[in-house]
Amino acid sequence: MSAFLILILLLFAVFYFVMVRPQRQRQAQHKSMIDNVGVGEDVLTTGGIYGTITEAEGDDVVVEIAPNVVVHMTRRGIAAILPPEAEEEDEDEVDEEPAEAGEAVEEDPVTGAQESVTSASRGNSSADDDG
Repeated sequence: MSAFLILILLLFAVFYFVMVRPQRQRQAQHKSMIDNVGVGEDVLTTGGIYGTITEAEGDDVVVEIAPNVVVHMTRRGIAAILPPEAEEEDEDEVDEEPAEAGEAVEEDPVTGAQESVTSASRGNSSADDDG
């Protein structure tokens, strides 16, 4: 009977150190993060919306999600603070291959990246037109 009790206590101890304690540490880190968030920081909300904090007072924050579009929310709605973006100068230094003659260049509406589109990739190759 006492061996069974020791086994149960040992299982509870393992469960605590494997499951409960790490979860409490993550909760404490998240609470510290949202308590220290400030104006001008880029955040990700729990709803998956990216924005920049424009005002912070008490438990409420105002997040600008697009130019002239603001959302009032509680600090608990912040899922993560995003690292600062690289300067635009770094983006200009990236060598992009110029589009070949006759290729259309389209901009991805989500990422803003340019991608080359050829007639073959659109399914309009000259071989398809002949047959």
